[in-house]
Amino acid sequence: MFPHLRDIPTRAAAGAYILHAGLEKWNGSEDRAKALHGMATGAYPFLEKVAPATFLKALAAAEIGTGAALLTPVVSNRMAGTFLTAFAGSLVTMYMRTPALHKPGSVWPTQQGTGISKDVWMLGIGLGLLVDGIGQAPKASDKQAR
Repeated sequence: MFPHLRDIPTRAAAGAYILHAGLEKWNGSEDRAKALHGMATGAYPFLEKVAPATFLKALAAAEIGTGAALLTPVVSNRMAGTFLTAFAGSLVTMYMRTPALHKPGSVWPTQQGTGISKDVWMLGIGLGLLVDGIGQAPKASDKQAR
């Protein structure tokens, strides 16, 4: 049930980073809420119906939950990887759907997009955790738990 020793550094780094970002947003200002909401609605138009303050709280809660899952050893790699892949995938999608963040016809970031383009590392970690153990025979302890 506990993560492999090899996964602890990536789970800890990503989890601490995301948890901290969520805690910082939790009591964010109205200006910050409007800025983040504006950026998100450019990539995900359905978010226009959500108030900026509500969006910021929801984003903060998602980050806190994802970060906590990564930092909690009893959460399986696959579960933590699912959360992280969904979260990071939405950030990478936002990056690709926002023309000002990357060079025309390219995945390479503009100066404005560098910060968000780096979120691809979290997607890689999430996918790695998600597929952890696929193709391996179940352990005896896994059989007893079923």
